[in-house]
Parts: sequence; structure tokens; C-alpha cells
Amino acid sequence: MGPALHHRHGFRRSRAGSTGERCSARANYDRTVSESSLAELLRARGLRLTAQRQLVLQAVLDLGHATPEQVHTAVREVAAGVNITTIYRTLELLERLGLVTHTHLSHGSPTFHAAGEDQHVHLVCRECGAIDEIDPALLRPLADQLAAQRGFRVDIGHVSLFGRCDRCGNGEQE
Repeated sequence: MGPALHHRHGFRRSRAGSTGERCSARANYDRTVSESSLAELLRARGLRLTAQRQLVLQAVLDLGHATPEQVHTAVREVAAGVNITTIYRTLELLERLGLVTHTHLSHGSPTFHAAGEDQHVHLVCRECGAIDEIDPALLRPLADQLAAQRGFRVDIGHVSLFGRCDRCGNGEQE
């Protein structure tokens, strides 16, 4: 998807395909984790706070939805020596700590976002790669029906719907 990733809560959408101008409206959670609270979480697990861990977490928070490659690009702007393996290991650790979570928005790498966000369903445009979110309550009737008829419990926090956004046109349905 590359740097043209747009996120409803973090970036303004632009027909010109800007790489993400910050919106003044913030999501309903705090996007920053203090260095001391991260250090406390790590110490409780016998780990220490490193610059790389802090940078990776901050990159995820700043980017909104980001693949490990996008996090790597953001971190390397500050610390050129951090390699992609460190990014993957740090993302796995941050997920175990409950600070980030991931979903699969394409056939490629997982996409990480802050775990403090409300659950949401991802809408992914196959044309431009834009990502938007909708309230999971819209899928609740379907989830309830699947549970009643098949005993299947939907993890709505991992649902991604693919199609074409309004900017890319109303072509034939996929």
C-alpha cells in the first residue's frame, strides 16, 4: 500500500493523494504512551525500555494503521540503524503487552494499530488502498445470526471489507 495510506482518524483524505496531513480532530483515546508507563509495563515483564521500542510504538500511534515496513520507514527517519527484524520483534512484543493489535488488510504484511482504539471494521479500497472505519454495530446482526445458526463467533475487531471507495468511483461490485 505504501505511504499513500489514509486513515479516517489520523489523516485528511485528499483527492491529490497526499501522504497524510494530520487532522486536528483526535480519536477518542490518547495516542501517546508516556515513556514511564511503557517502562513500567516492560519492567513488569523483566524487560527494559529501549529507544527502539519507544520509537516503534510512537510510529504506530502516529501512523494510525501501518505495516511493519511503514513503521520501519518512520523509525529510520529518526534512528537509521534500526533494521526490519527489530521492527517485527518489537511489534510482536508490543502486541503481547496489549499496546498494539494487528489485522490483515491485504495479502501482504499485517497492519498494526493502537490497541486502545474502539473496535472497528476496516473498509479497504482495492483501487487506492485507502482505509476507513465503520462502527462494528453495523455487523452485529450478521455476527448474531452466525452465532445462532452456526455457533460461529465473529471477531469483529479483525474484520476487513474490501471494495471501492467513493473517491475511486462506483464501478461494478466486486
